[in-house]
Amino acid sequence: MRKSYSDISLSQALDLTKKPGSVLVDVREQWEFEEFNEGGINIPLADIREKRQLLANYDPIIVICTNGVRSKVAAMDYCRVSEWSEKTIFHVKGGILES
Repeated sequence: MRKSYSDISLSQALDLTKKPGSVLVDVREQWEFEEFNEGGINIPLADIREKRQLLANYDPIIVICTNGVRSKVAAMDYCRVSEWSEKTIFHVKGGILES
């Protein structure tokens, strides 16, 4: 059975980031992150596989972007990492804009 992520709201994500060991991963481009962000670390979607080791020590992993499209792709990719089968992956549905 394939591991799955859970959709959460922006407010739930921000609450979760207060939990020790958690990380908020913003998968927008660097310029977008610099312009406005909700905290966490910036790993653009194109770089998520090569920078995966930066997240190895975190659990849960919460993925966010502008409207939820790129972060959904990243969350699905993170769910495929066999070494991360025990990690909890969250996706911020609707992203920062959360319409």
